Amino acid sequence: MTTTAIPRAEYPRPQFVRNSWRSLNGIWSFAFDDRNVGVKEKWYQGKANFPLEITVPFCYQSELSGIEDKQVHECVWYEKTFAVPDEFAGKRVILHFGAVDYECSVWVNGLPAGKHRGGFASFSLEISDLIAGKDNRITVMARDYLRDLTIPRGKQYWKAKGEVMWFTNMTGIWQSVWLEFVDEIYMEKVRFTPHLDTNEIEIQAFIDGWDDRHRIELDTRIEFAGDVVAEESRRILAGTEAWRVNLRDFNDHGLGRWWSPETPNLYDVSFELKVDGVTVDQIGSYFGMRKISADDGKLCLNNRPYRMKLVLDQGYFPQSLLTAPTEEALRRDVELCKEMGFNGMRKHMMVADPRYLYWCDKLGVLVWGEMAAAYVYNEQYAYRMIEEWKEVIDRDYNHPSIVVWVPLNESWGVADIYYNEKQQHHAQSLYHITKSVDSTRLVISNDGWEHCKSDLCTVHDYCKDPEILNRRYSSIENIIADMPGLEGRKFIYNPGFSYQGEPVLCTEFGGVNYHVEPSSPVVEPKAENGEQFVSQLVDVIRPFVVSGLVQGYCYTQLTDTETEICGLLTWNREPKVPVEVIRRINEGYADF
Repeated sequence: MTTTAIPRAEYPRPQFVRNSWRSLNGIWSFAFDDRNVGVKEKWYQGKANFPLEITVPFCYQSELSGIEDKQVHECVWYEKTFAVPDEFAGKRVILHFGAVDYECSVWVNGLPAGKHRGGFASFSLEISDLIAGKDNRITVMARDYLRDLTIPRGKQYWKAKGEVMWFTNMTGIWQSVWLEFVDEIYMEKVRFTPHLDTNEIEIQAFIDGWDDRHRIELDTRIEFAGDVVAEESRRILAGTEAWRVNLRDFNDHGLGRWWSPETPNLYDVSFELKVDGVTVDQIGSYFGMRKISADDGKLCLNNRPYRMKLVLDQGYFPQSLLTAPTEEALRRDVELCKEMGFNGMRKHMMVADPRYLYWCDKLGVLVWGEMAAAYVYNEQYAYRMIEEWKEVIDRDYNHPSIVVWVPLNESWGVADIYYNEKQQHHAQSLYHITKSVDSTRLVISNDGWEHCKSDLCTVHDYCKDPEILNRRYSSIENIIADMPGLEGRKFIYNPGFSYQGEPVLCTEFGGVNYHVEPSSPVVEPKAENGEQFVSQLVDVIRPFVVSGLVQGYCYTQLTDTETEICGLLTWNREPKVPVEVIRRINEGYADF
């Protein structure tokens, strides 16, 4: 390897920041285990030969990993030594993984530390009892069963090379790995629930190691733009405790501080945990006061009608696949979205990096949080999907930018949902489970078509004829009448379910192909030049901009990918036409 700089060295969890941490990103020893003998031969005991080096957090299939092997290797091993800094000697040690695809086992100093299943969810392991002095060793075995189509994988292909609408798969560690050092009693996590109508924030604190033999207090300080708006100290009488804070203050009673894409206002929060009068933990966080609702066919943000102008983002990068090469790359995607006149992103078939969500929170971009799909339904899939989806919601609950949850898309993984009651029950269970743990957001049971219970009526429509689009989206009756059987579309609702006045959105459309980079795949039909590209964009976008019925839309898509050229940007994030032109199209202009 030619560099020792730590990649993706920023703190991985911006919603819950603790200073006592160390990144484990960078060079790890690495080995393929194609014969699946590593566990039997006890590679975790520190005597195995790991012949390769890999740069974490990039998967071995990517260029930035330093390996870039596109062949299928379903079992891989990692190993890294680390030292516990003297300043943290005697502390509890928490090992965090941003994501490992698909399942993994972890050992520390040859002893089992834990296991996890789910390629898109973060997880943590306490390894305090496994620490052996200052110098220690972490070993990770990851398995990714590419031919098991019941595994939630999103757009990752089950073959070695991507084709059509599927892309190169990823195996093993693909998000940041880090250590945190904490006291015996520490703050595990916090949940913020905004109550806009009463201008209150509900805070739920989770204290690990809580013990009634100690006096445990939590000091909370809330600031807005540098001014203190609330400050309190409270006795913590249980491991989990919730309370509300009124955000009205003497100056302006909290008005003008709500979060939206136009005004991405954030409150900064600091927590100081004390045990018997001694500070043992300090956390930095933030929240936004935001409300999303559906009212009489209107989509409302902060109690006012709001038209969503979204762009679909698949999150792939040429050199690093689903792992952003740098934090700046994540920020730039968010900035380009806003520069083109969109106010939101639909993260498609993947779970967003928390750093990406941070920039959406900070810069003001709505997010539709989506789960990666599987492709075959059975009971094992249902268990896997539900467990991982709950972990995703729990991790990302505090981000004000997320306004809609999408557990299923286009019946992927539930291909027989129209006539299979078991699959319908699965979609309904995902809707109700999501609402039961997060009542603050809208939920779609199956985006695009074949809905069960959903808070929005969403359709996917890749028609390119503006006359048809204008007629179709002039009334809900036309939409429902047109959908079945045309251009591969299916019924909007499953038997037993029907339109009940929900806001109507077209959440996939467009897909105008335009080839501008020599390395791009050749896809037909396509625009031949920038002028044709703009003309076709106007044809497909303007009908939704001017529709009095449609409450929002999602254009496909933000960037090209390794098998698609329908991006507004190239895969390298270069605009195909000036971003100002796209902005004007989103504003309803037709002539350029």
